[in-house]
Amino acid sequence: MSKTLFLSPPSFDGFDGGAGSRYQARREVTSFWYPTWLAQPAALVPNAKLLDCPPHSIGREECLRIAKQYDHIIIHTSTPSLKNDCKVAEAIKQHRPETCVGFVGAHAMVLPTETLKASPAIDWVGRKEFDFTCREVAEGRPLKTIAGLSYRDREGNIQHNPERELIQNMDSLPWVADIYKRNLQIERYFIGYLLHPYLSLYTGRGCPAQCTFCLWPQTIGGHKYRVRSAQNVADEMAYMKKLFPQVKEFFFDDDTFTANLPRARDIAKKLAPLGLTWSCNSRANLDYDTVKSFKDSGLRLFLVGYESGNDATLNRIKKGVTTAEMRRFTRHCHAAGVVIHGTFILGLPVETKETVEQTIRFAQELDVFSLQVSLAAPYPGTELYEQAKLNGWFVKKDKTDLVEEGGFQQSTLEYPELTKEEIFESVDRFYRSYYLRPKPILRIIKTMLEDKDVFVRRCREGYEFFKSMAQRRSDLEAAKVLEGSTAALS
Repeated sequence: MSKTLFLSPPSFDGFDGGAGSRYQARREVTSFWYPTWLAQPAALVPNAKLLDCPPHSIGREECLRIAKQYDHIIIHTSTPSLKNDCKVAEAIKQHRPETCVGFVGAHAMVLPTETLKASPAIDWVGRKEFDFTCREVAEGRPLKTIAGLSYRDREGNIQHNPERELIQNMDSLPWVADIYKRNLQIERYFIGYLLHPYLSLYTGRGCPAQCTFCLWPQTIGGHKYRVRSAQNVADEMAYMKKLFPQVKEFFFDDDTFTANLPRARDIAKKLAPLGLTWSCNSRANLDYDTVKSFKDSGLRLFLVGYESGNDATLNRIKKGVTTAEMRRFTRHCHAAGVVIHGTFILGLPVETKETVEQTIRFAQELDVFSLQVSLAAPYPGTELYEQAKLNGWFVKKDKTDLVEEGGFQQSTLEYPELTKEEIFESVDRFYRSYYLRPKPILRIIKTMLEDKDVFVRRCREGYEFFKSMAQRRSDLEAAKVLEGSTAALS
């Protein structure tokens, strides 16, 4: 077994690009998801180390110093971070040429040839679920014998091995708890709407929903929800509670934890005696009795993707839930005392000024505790990416250019009735229209007065939020000036 390092490299300042982030970008406030997609294979490899650089403020020099101690380095990459990750891989090879470097992640899975061609420092990439692929590489098996792997042979030619079957028995995977305990400082991980410190993990992979923009089900996870048994989940949660007594909230990061409701109810029933506070991703289609039963079992918060307040848009993205269902679900949560963090996306096909305003008014009507507004991100491998190519919605020639130089999301699509600048500017307007109302302000003040730590945290987040929005406006103005100068010269 080779000495193996699983690595989320240093990147933009505050860049949440690790192997747990659904969409890799710098957030408006400090946010870091756990690198669960790397922790899982790391748990399969004896004595492996997981190094998550961004949350731990590990710069390139420190990263290279640590990497030099390992024979094999497996880097989780993404579409926005690929160029940076290639530079890190090349620096690793310069320090220790004999090091074997592999890349994993959705980008490598969708574009294995292109990923290998991105840098001569990359020896192999893992496709689909890469847990056991990583273990077999670490075991020293010849690359040509490992399913689900693409590699560069001795002559420099790119070879693609047969696909690896998706894991059906999810209980066969080891728990990530010990890897978290050994290699991560959990207090370094923040998500604005989750209690701190928090822990996140998966209880299953895949999602039956067909949302055109969603990355993981269309690339690595698949559209079948493959799950761990309820008892397996409950046992790990009991273990995590003992291992991390300081944790205030556990988050189940499955694409849709409630996709298999009988199982979700069974897990909730088994969690109740543990006295845990937990949260999860959910579709906005649960009835009151289900929401209330989860609340009684320790549920605090649902993370819900509303996306848009326009039903035609929801149909185009194959959301599978209507605004009427969303309203009903939200009322159920309010009545049961379950907090909602809602996510919305601007720039979905085919956004107009009217649909933007409709979505803002819809969000105000729902009046969830907190929300996040993102720009439509057409990642390679998604149906949205193919639609954008077919219809000429991409703004830039480089269709993988999804973030600005500072790491923030940028508007990469535009439509006949809405320019990329108008889409970009609508994010700031959405946030201000929502949060600068009496009810959200009073809610936030109430939580600050109830807890000193929350008071300090919200002050920091408020400062970061307004600073980041100002930076985004400044970047937009600079881009307009640059485009004007370029047009004048041409």
